[in-house]
Amino acid sequence: MAKRQYGVSTHLFHNQRLSRDHLLEIAAHGFELVEVFATRTHFDYHNPAVVADLQQWLAEAGLQLQSVHAPIAERFSGGRWSGTLSIASVDPDARARAVGEAERALHIARRIAVPVLVAHLGAPRSQPRDPEIGVQDTRAAARRSVEQLMRAAQPLGVRIALEVLPNELSRAGSLAHFVEEDLKPAEDLAGAAVGICLDFGHAHLDGDVVDAIETVSEHLIATHLHDNGGRVDHLLPFEGTIDWPAALTAVQKVGYDGPFILEINAQGSMKDTLARARQTRQRMETLLAT
Repeated sequence: MAKRQYGVSTHLFHNQRLSRDHLLEIAAHGFELVEVFATRTHFDYHNPAVVADLQQWLAEAGLQLQSVHAPIAERFSGGRWSGTLSIASVDPDARARAVGEAERALHIARRIAVPVLVAHLGAPRSQPRDPEIGVQDTRAAARRSVEQLMRAAQPLGVRIALEVLPNELSRAGSLAHFVEEDLKPAEDLAGAAVGICLDFGHAHLDGDVVDAIETVSEHLIATHLHDNGGRVDHLLPFEGTIDWPAALTAVQKVGYDGPFILEINAQGSMKDTLARARQTRQRMETLLAT
């Protein structure tokens, strides 16, 4: 069996412009993969020169681009989101804007091979919504958007992974039902692939992580690993209240052997956080081996 690969989401550097040094540091701490969070204040996926730079930086670092996180807001600055983007919005203009931005992020795959686009259906309850957009997201709007994204992703060889979130559309059971029942592809989508990204921290906020793993097991194609306890989210695994031995046992039980992507916040300096992330990986590898 091939050794499981581990990666880091550039969520770690979300308050900054993504740079070559960020990727070199991820690689220097022993990680093989990266997920790029497509927020224009962090990574301007609209700019072909920026995408070309990313391709060069990945080559220099020896990293593979495992996934791109579709935009969920126009800006992230000072720890705050603004300009909400929801592909599940009932407002047609808001939905079209969000889908358009997700498609622009997908265009990264025209230059750099990327297996997965991670997308949100609606926003987490903790993410503020713009008053002019409101809070109404619907399954019907989400279905139309996902089908549109599937059509854009199919010729690029990209799979769509819908992320488990603490909202009505995106709980583990809701997403499994959505994939199985709502997405009944038309003939032109017969070869398109859509699955689920299990965000362990979000699943924990919404209930039982092991139950979530078992619920999404047939559709699990991507992961976000982080921990939480109380009000603090995106901690390193083992620094919150998730039962990681039980969760990792469940992952093995359902047969998921794909990558683990750490989606964590900075805790101290970049180097200190990545050094702790490397220790976290080693601890997980020990648990999985036993």
